[in-house]
Amino acid sequence: MKNASGPARLPRSLLVLGGTSQIALATARRLIARRTRTVWLAGRASPELAEAAAHLRTLGAEVRTVDFDALDTGDHERALGKVFAEGGIDMVLLAFGIHGDQAYDERDPPAAVRVAQTNYTGAVSAGLIAGRLLQQQGHGSLVVLSAAAAERARRSDFLYGSSKAGLDVFAQGLGDALYGTGVHVMVVRPDIVRPGSARRTPLLACTPEEVATAVELGLRRRSENVWVPGALRVVTAALRHLPRALYRRLPL
Repeated sequence: MKNASGPARLPRSLLVLGGTSQIALATARRLIARRTRTVWLAGRASPELAEAAAHLRTLGAEVRTVDFDALDTGDHERALGKVFAEGGIDMVLLAFGIHGDQAYDERDPPAAVRVAQTNYTGAVSAGLIAGRLLQQQGHGSLVVLSAAAAERARRSDFLYGSSKAGLDVFAQGLGDALYGTGVHVMVVRPDIVRPGSARRTPLLACTPEEVATAVELGLRRRSENVWVPGALRVVTAALRHLPRALYRRLPL
């Protein structure tokens, strides 16, 4: 489905929420090579964040960092407001999240809650604020990294999947709420993401660079939903309608 409110264009300015995410950094590199000239990396202060910013500067972009903690929802207004106060932002990439350790987290509810709060509660807070700020300026894209795991609970990672399912539904609803305002919301659902050098298993695994390529194409098309790889849309549709008794026997 496409959002027809405005012409497709790549951003000149980018705010990354989750500034050390490998997918986010691959996306930033790709966009810098096309059109992006200003990048904000939002994340907790760390050597990794500083290193990521330094690397993107070598590609020709003006790069700044801002302190941001997904769990500190009370500070989100300040962090995002600081960035938008410095000038218009064409695209916000909501890329933070944690997978957790399913086996451990099942035995430690506080750890499970941390996964849920990071992936869902933190994203709701940041997403609503970003959407409002984009709407106030009258244009821009909010790209939300969901996951294929959001489509149906899997025994191996249902805690992570459930948090992403909440995020996915939230982002779709936010997109509907912002439709016609000049703000484009795009939900990206990659399968398991592996580094480019890793062995490509399972079959539908993808690399950060492949997700970045799909994000660029989705922006050009003003897509509302993007699957990575594209064949994943068909696979998940089939799994979604599989009888539960059969589904639970699958090695997922």
